[in-house]
Amino acid sequence: MKSFLNQESEHKARKRFGQNFLIDHNVINNIVRSIAPLKEDLLVEIGPGKGAITELIADQCDHLRVIELDRDLVPWLKVKFEKHPDFQLYQADALRSDFSSLMSSCRRFRVVGNLPYNISTPLIFHLLSYADKIHDMHFMLQKEVVKRMAALPGESAYGRLGIMVQYYCQVEDLFDVPPTSFDPAPKVDSAIVRLKPYKDLPLVANHFQTFEKLVNVAFQQRRKTLRNSLKQLISVEQMQSLDVDLSLRPEEISLAEYVAISNCLGEL
Repeated sequence: MKSFLNQESEHKARKRFGQNFLIDHNVINNIVRSIAPLKEDLLVEIGPGKGAITELIADQCDHLRVIELDRDLVPWLKVKFEKHPDFQLYQADALRSDFSSLMSSCRRFRVVGNLPYNISTPLIFHLLSYADKIHDMHFMLQKEVVKRMAALPGESAYGRLGIMVQYYCQVEDLFDVPPTSFDPAPKVDSAIVRLKPYKDLPLVANHFQTFEKLVNVAFQQRRKTLRNSLKQLISVEQMQSLDVDLSLRPEEISLAEYVAISNCLGEL
């Protein structure tokens, strides 16, 4: 019978899971150095894969939870980390996971993941719903997605994703990761991003659903002026009451201005 170790070494990345296994030890070390896990942290890793990052984190953090969708990797991961003092593995879809069930009131809750490109944006939005309970998040993402998350008004990458992430978090684009750092090598560059949720939101949307809807509608037609893109949502009278230049395009409006507009509109 083949050992679990041999099974792991023969495991082929599966396209349907968006798997690209990290193999560059310098990158792995840089990621863990950026995370700087403490022994008392409660750290959740999404998509540990073959455990390249998990192994280093496990040496530094006593309380580790991992969520892995690929059931073929689960037995190997259990064997590899069975001697860890507090390791729990969940064979589950992170998009459908209740992260509050993993949290502890007495430990910093931190999230790490080499996220599959095909689910990265919806998974980020899912995790933002827990932002007030998360200390920080470190993710490997497609470089283009990280640029969108960190973009400022006026930049071509600025849009709905960046606005919604920046509403909840400070965003730091840490460093790029080339395709050669993976097996198989993806066709795009990757990057590491740190998201640090605010303890107290610097900007507060009084009716969050209005704010969310406003941003979504604005960027559905990002090449139009704000006046034209929002006319399906708000009346001419409401537009006239706004202290915003409606001749600008959606990507030229700041997060603070979107929050201010939504607060003027009230509940839609």
